[in-house]
Amino acid sequence: MASWNSVEMEIAYQVIGWLAFFSWSVSFYPQVILNFRRKSVVGLNFDFLVLNLTKHSSYLIYNAALFFSKDVQTQYYEEYGYQIIPVAANDVAFSIHAVVLTAFTFFQVLIYDRGNQKVSKTCISITCIVWFFALVCLIVAWPKHSWLWLVSVFNNIQVLMTAIKYTPQAFMNFKRKSTVGWSIGNILLDLTGGVLNFVQMAVQSIDQGSWVNFYGNIGKTLLSLESISFDLLFMIQHYVLYPAEKEDQKKDHLNDIAPLLKSDDNSHDSNTANV
Repeated sequence: MASWNSVEMEIAYQVIGWLAFFSWSVSFYPQVILNFRRKSVVGLNFDFLVLNLTKHSSYLIYNAALFFSKDVQTQYYEEYGYQIIPVAANDVAFSIHAVVLTAFTFFQVLIYDRGNQKVSKTCISITCIVWFFALVCLIVAWPKHSWLWLVSVFNNIQVLMTAIKYTPQAFMNFKRKSTVGWSIGNILLDLTGGVLNFVQMAVQSIDQGSWVNFYGNIGKTLLSLESISFDLLFMIQHYVLYPAEKEDQKKDHLNDIAPLLKSDDNSHDSNTANV
């Protein structure tokens, strides 16, 4: 088993990893708190939730298997050489926390006002196809004990679901011309976690004198890239395209017009009565 060449690098790796865990984990709470305060989930895309649960479940399977399973680790060493396993304790902890918080957000969908929103048939179809594919891969991997290949499939699934899951929310924001109901705090923390995740991987690569952990755990690399890209898009939507100030201006404009409309209606009713 490979070991660290520098104690300082190892400490930095652990500290940065847990900071990334903190940022990514805390990023779930602004949305949960917003739902609680509004007693509503209107504005939160349900397709995003379903796809997100599939994504984090797949990522949990990958992280837990590579971190705990000696068989998977042995196959990893045979494939990539005796490098440090590219999954840390903070990765496993994050995945567990993400699954639990996403499931809790689903519970909020059940108990709070959701308007006429519902999960789309397209989302249901994608989710069923993904899990059926995963089942087929399990059946294929079982006879030859190709566990590293199998967990890599789950890693690729989480990459795919990450790319897909943000699209419904981004489109919904565009369609509504608003980000009301979608917490920007979630995005800012998610962006911080993605950047820290990259830094953590870079620290390991510098210590080992190899960049194998970037492609040996390509899912973690792509996860950070995807998260950062979509976070920047959501920030543009929230702060530039559909800022809260515009929402307030619309409300103020409607409030200004409402008395005039009411006055016109009263005048019309009075004239009608006189006739």
